[in-house]
Amino acid sequence: MRSSVSERSLIIESDDDDDHPQSAAAARRRRTGSDSDSGSGSGSDSSSPCATPRAPPAAASYTQQWPQSYRQSIDILSSVQSPNLSFLGTPTLSRLSNSFITNSFRGKTPEIISNLVKPLLRPTTSDDHHQQQQQHQEAHKSSQYLLPSRKPSLQQIPEDQKPLLVAHEVSTYQKCSYAQAVVNGINVLCGVGILSTPYAVKQGGWLGLVILCLFGILAWYTGVLLRRCLDSKEGLETYPDIGHAAFGTTGRIAISIILYVELYACCIEYLILESDNLSKLFPNAHLTIGSLTLNSHVFFAILTTIIVMPTTWLRDLSCLSYLSAGGVIASILGVICLFWVGAVDNVGFENEGTALNLPGIPIAIGLYGYCYSGHGVFPNIYSSLKNRNQFPSILFTCIGLSSILYAGAAVMGYKMFGEATQSQFTLNLPENLVVSKVAVWTTVANPITKYALTIIPLAMSLEELLPPNQQKYSNIMMLRSALVVSTLLIALSVPFFGLVMALVGSLLTMLVTYILPCACFLAILKRKVTWHQVAACSFIMVVGICCACVGTYSSLSKIIQNYT
Repeated sequence: MRSSVSERSLIIESDDDDDHPQSAAAARRRRTGSDSDSGSGSGSDSSSPCATPRAPPAAASYTQQWPQSYRQSIDILSSVQSPNLSFLGTPTLSRLSNSFITNSFRGKTPEIISNLVKPLLRPTTSDDHHQQQQQHQEAHKSSQYLLPSRKPSLQQIPEDQKPLLVAHEVSTYQKCSYAQAVVNGINVLCGVGILSTPYAVKQGGWLGLVILCLFGILAWYTGVLLRRCLDSKEGLETYPDIGHAAFGTTGRIAISIILYVELYACCIEYLILESDNLSKLFPNAHLTIGSLTLNSHVFFAILTTIIVMPTTWLRDLSCLSYLSAGGVIASILGVICLFWVGAVDNVGFENEGTALNLPGIPIAIGLYGYCYSGHGVFPNIYSSLKNRNQFPSILFTCIGLSSILYAGAAVMGYKMFGEATQSQFTLNLPENLVVSKVAVWTTVANPITKYALTIIPLAMSLEELLPPNQQKYSNIMMLRSALVVSTLLIALSVPFFGLVMALVGSLLTMLVTYILPCACFLAILKRKVTWHQVAACSFIMVVGICCACVGTYSSLSKIIQNYT
């Protein structure tokens, strides 16, 4: 059954709706009155037949455009709350997921609900009446709307086969506390980038750490700008929504593509990381097939792909979401292991290093920039907060704690290994120490749980583009498998962890974290922006563009040099 459901049109009706005509009228006024937003300054007479002022997009229009699945998929990636999703084969059920609910139900639920939620025993008449009363009470208590999911591809279920929906099967959107939001933010920021911070110091020298601090301050400011953008208009909840409000459909699509390419690049990095670290643990591993011999790096890259591919087919990713939340623990444990090796196991912190290495600064810029690539998720975290006024403080805490971890790992790693520092500090750890194995295995385990959550947003966005009659389990599984295989091919073609990270940080993170937030802020708020905000945004955009150009050129040049 094909349907197009918007945020404001998907509502739950009850028998009591007739008793509340004023509420219904108010809801209609809210849905039709959004064209007055930001239009008062046009100076045209709306009553004139010749006046055709351009109305801003209605709140519902933000969720009707591609990608409709962004909020849902990024919520799972960031562990904003525990998801309960069935992706493959039941896209309509995804609409009922608690990680996809942002507002309340004021209308009719979708007629198609997966048989996965069908009760084993059909309730009796008295139970049915009691459940209907519960449903009406829950519908009146809630105060939020339900966002749309992907276009459903299921055929209409006959009346006698429709499952009964009871109130407890649809839960309201769970709001995050201060502590939960901080953990989610650090989980997003402190990823594999922390492994390369000592290598960044090697590239740029000790003074390069100033770049890390500067990027952290600017990242906090641009995160606050995203919050201002979200508050400027009704219905803005994600980064693509902000792009839509700022630059129309073109802006939404462009920003979405940039965000998805960044996630895709992260998956490539995961495979390179797994290959490098498993090769360190098992350097003599290889596979011979006829006359073809696969060395340890290629073998472990293929093995990792075989392991993670089935996780992308899972119906319910909640288990992986819980496990990936351990990324914060993994990052902290890695830094502790690094300190233990240096202080307790007598490796020592004796290398003085270089104060400034100008030729390596462009690579260091990309590596430091990659450390703050969380802005694609920050709008989702903001939209999920119980108290949204706490967002600047939450953002400051996330970036501050992450920066401390980055700087700590960078200083200790470079002091320990000096000019011998590799692209991941785990590759420098002595092989005979137990704590080294703990650090390496922790590093190996974390990307395996995050791979599916990182590739799923891109996969779901591509699934939206499939015709409804092609959105079958087999087609979706083939699409996701093809994405996984493509990341493997690129990882084998460009097996340079540090250089790929520098390229992503220079090209994509500079756009997502520094350039686009300022551009969207200036485009949306326009006349409300003060002169010092214009100056600050202009400065950040110039810095971002310069860093992007210099870092991208240097990273690509280094990659090409490694082939020649």
